[in-house]
Amino acid sequence: MKTVKATARGFTLIELLVTLGLVGLVASVSLPLFEVTSTRIREAELRQALRTIRTALDAYKAASDTGDIHKEAGESGYPPSLDRLTEVIDIGARTDSIVVSADPPKRIQILRQLPRDPFFPDPSVPAAQTWNVRAYASRSDDPQPGPDVYDVSSKSQRNGLDGTPYAAW
Repeated sequence: MKTVKATARGFTLIELLVTLGLVGLVASVSLPLFEVTSTRIREAELRQALRTIRTALDAYKAASDTGDIHKEAGESGYPPSLDRLTEVIDIGARTDSIVVSADPPKRIQILRQLPRDPFFPDPSVPAAQTWNVRAYASRSDDPQPGPDVYDVSSKSQRNGLDGTPYAAW
């Protein structure tokens, strides 16, 4: 009689448990790394957005100081709102000058699109409402909104990876 030896196919319970343990270990190590990496990316987006808006505010102020953008006496020269940075503004047609050119006025648009605060939780809110604004007349230790926009900051109450609050960036 011939004996037929059964060949075992498949994995043992021990092999499956060891494999699941290794996969769980890799997942538990990679999840915090993923969270830190995603936070770093959002922090870089926040830095870039703040730099973009602050550069645009400075450009608006410079255009206002040179007279390209009309401002009333006593105004700071900063835009009345963040939305003003994305509007098309006529420049060059100064009404206070003696010679008025027959050419159509030139137009500028300081920003094509206002960046959003990457830490703002609601994506349906317009970009201009995702930022805290500080007026020119407000104190730096107590920023308050006012008739113009001198600076912006994040509305997030969280702290960055370096320990500083996002609102202080």
